[in-house]
Amino acid sequence: MAAKKDPLCRPASDAELADPLSTVDPIGWLGGSIHGWRVLCLAAGGGRHSSLYSAAGAEVTVVDYSPAMLELDRQMAARHGHRVRIIETSMDDLAGLGDESFDLVVHPVSTCYLPDVSGVFSEVARVTKPGGLYISQHKTPVSLQTSLRRGGGGSYEILHSYYRRDPVPAPERWSAAARRLREHGATEYLHRWEELIGGMCRSGFVVEDLTEPMHADSTSAADSFADRCRFAAPYVRIKARRRTTPTSPNHRATNASASNATAPKIWTP
Repeated sequence: MAAKKDPLCRPASDAELADPLSTVDPIGWLGGSIHGWRVLCLAAGGGRHSSLYSAAGAEVTVVDYSPAMLELDRQMAARHGHRVRIIETSMDDLAGLGDESFDLVVHPVSTCYLPDVSGVFSEVARVTKPGGLYISQHKTPVSLQTSLRRGGGGSYEILHSYYRRDPVPAPERWSAAARRLREHGATEYLHRWEELIGGMCRSGFVVEDLTEPMHADSTSAADSFADRCRFAAPYVRIKARRRTTPTSPNHRATNASASNATAPKIWTP
């Protein structure tokens, strides 16, 4: 993909680098400035994220499993004079990074390549400072379940089971829409909402916001990417914050009386 200059592997443009924070944070989750922040771009090789966050004034580390993608980051850093730390490893193995090292972890769509996301979230929680942010994007479960073309009745259909551990089967036909929604030759896994949202919470994060990037177009042709997006949102973007207090059972037991006196009561079924 990197060699073919796939759209997913295109570095940031000069126009984007001229206003980097607006490019990476159009809805204002980052509060207007990240100057001096320590940012981890996780599974984000390709020369885009590292250069944009560097241009916004952050101290950037980029992690990716692909040396070809990381080479694009090296090229962009050299071209624009950015200092970027580059690490080749899997997104669920951050052993080379210290505890509570980052103010922000940015994680574009990639968890679909792993059968289990719990290891990713625990590692991200470990390297994120208390109060730090984890902003990630994922393929939605329903999008990976749904057909990529309309069926005989004119509707998109649920083809794949929700509760599954095996990979989601590849498309039978590789249309333009299929190439936007799936990666040719990649093994992809569906992750349920309880694994995504619940997994973050159990790892030590509080979810503060969630958006579904809009790609739907009611005027688009049937079976196109934008038409299919009218029925199944392809992506979800999540803003989560690292909790500032320990959550271990021992801590909760030791501080039960103090917590009961000050914490709001939340009813759970």
